[in-house]
Amino acid sequence: MLRDLSPPAVYMGLLAAFVGYSASFAIVLAGITAMGASEAQAATGLFFATIGMGVGSIWLPAVTRIPAAVAWSTPGAAFLAATSALVGGFGEAVGALMCCGALIVVTGFVPALGRIVSAIPKPIANALLAGVLLKLCFAPAVALGSIPLLVLPVLLAWLIGLIWNRLAAMPLAVIAFLVVLYFAVDTSPAALPTDTSWLPNLTPAAPIFTLQSVFSIALPLYLVTMAGQNIPGFAVLELNSYSVQRQPLLRKTGIVSLLIAPFGAIPVNMSAITAAMMAGEDAGRDPKTRYWAAIISGIAYVLLAFAAGFVTTLANLAPAALITAVAGLALIPALVSAISAAFSDPKQVEAPALTFLIAASGMSLFGVSGAFWAVIVGAIVWGAKNLSR
Repeated sequence: MLRDLSPPAVYMGLLAAFVGYSASFAIVLAGITAMGASEAQAATGLFFATIGMGVGSIWLPAVTRIPAAVAWSTPGAAFLAATSALVGGFGEAVGALMCCGALIVVTGFVPALGRIVSAIPKPIANALLAGVLLKLCFAPAVALGSIPLLVLPVLLAWLIGLIWNRLAAMPLAVIAFLVVLYFAVDTSPAALPTDTSWLPNLTPAAPIFTLQSVFSIALPLYLVTMAGQNIPGFAVLELNSYSVQRQPLLRKTGIVSLLIAPFGAIPVNMSAITAAMMAGEDAGRDPKTRYWAAIISGIAYVLLAFAAGFVTTLANLAPAALITAVAGLALIPALVSAISAAFSDPKQVEAPALTFLIAASGMSLFGVSGAFWAVIVGAIVWGAKNLSR
């Protein structure tokens, strides 16, 4: 196994970890915080989400010998960030996260459940994803109107990165964010909390299980994770000519998600964007050795997890609008891709349009979030129109 390790795999694994973490840590923090987590609970959730991502990225490639990298559910975090906090507080959200992890595990054992998810028309699934992402994607524009001097340097760095290399856009934006934080926010030792440390004080939350949280959080989070991350992640590996056994991979990511959920961590799933980096020729000439890139990224994630306390403290020092602006910038490519796929069939635009609008509206019915109803309404309209044709 060690004979397969190569410098290109090490370089690409480290680069993928840096891109993956810097592009979405703000989204993860926004999602956990929106569910009612305290600063300590948010830091704990970020720690275990990063640990889960790291362990999964080491475990799966080592077993399968393919670059089966694992990422946290960025669309899932965006969904949580755009959803109202539950009545039961963060404990109820933790119960929903555990239910979502259990659903992923069950999907790994029951192929029929995976087929049901795959049977959801792709335009409907993409419209749901677009609706979930839309609210957070407004954040850069909203922040530009309220704190322009803080947001403009971040936007400029993001644009420079986008012109230079698409993958460099978010890392440069995060670097600009840190520079803005240094000059515009009081980060002196006197302003920092006295208990600031790299590793957070691990603070689990007692789970509360309710039927409302299952339909409002667990099911939509499961659908967004499956449709927005797992299915594209499998497709990336297959496009690079790797043989993928989906059920065992779903079982493993589901088990990791279930184990980290009691600590407020969002689910983990198959990576798509960073997996594409590690499955290509840049990670090594021999496709059979590229799995080492995913393992290296996993090791890097485990190390990054121990900075969760420091990262959360810095995020809390910054204006909330600036943090959500950074998160929104990271989601713009996913939003554009989802909208394009949602309306790709000119004969079926009403169903994805209703799905998108309901998911984006933030409405709730009978205490159940709009994301759930968006899929139901979209599927009904889609089926009815097909029957009429």
